[in-house]
Amino acid sequence: MKYFELNKINNIYFGHEEISRVLGITLQSARVSANRYVKRGLLVRVKRNIYVLKEKWKTIEKEQKFILANLVQVPSYISLMTALDYYEITTQVQRNFIESVAVKRTKEIEIEGTIFNYTKVNKSFYSGFSREREFFIATPEKAFMDAVYLRSLGRYNFDLASIDSNKLNMDEMVRLANQFPRKTQKMLTDNDYFRKA
Repeated sequence: MKYFELNKINNIYFGHEEISRVLGITLQSARVSANRYVKRGLLVRVKRNIYVLKEKWKTIEKEQKFILANLVQVPSYISLMTALDYYEITTQVQRNFIESVAVKRTKEIEIEGTIFNYTKVNKSFYSGFSREREFFIATPEKAFMDAVYLRSLGRYNFDLASIDSNKLNMDEMVRLANQFPRKTQKMLTDNDYFRKA
């Protein structure tokens, strides 16, 4: 079966162009083949023209799912408890649940048992992230600030006691807090997050 030739693709994800090249078929035939392989459970469709081999999906690492999360909604970056768990700052672990911050829309997508959750924020708060390996992720302080900001708006819930504040740079926290509304700043002060600043 020609399908097995797709194992030659090294990247975790691929599109119709790679299918066409590896299988030696036209682009139109690649689209048809991709649809057929998805229906047969051989490929996982992440979004239009982005696929992962089903066998690879089963063993995919967390960081590789972060790459896919960035692609499902563009632009977006990994943040909130997902980022804080990645940095080992929270004990609040979420299995098969990846949280991102985005500017287009709030939405949740389930792909093969993994939930990709996107929370829309105002463009003025879409910052404080960098490229780590092949994905965009908030800095530890910005991930925390995103969570506190959304919580102060009543749009997010998390356990403040789960946060190891010793792993957060308080000078950076103060700098970031000044960019957020007073309601967010008050929540930080009320929870004694500036005691080391």
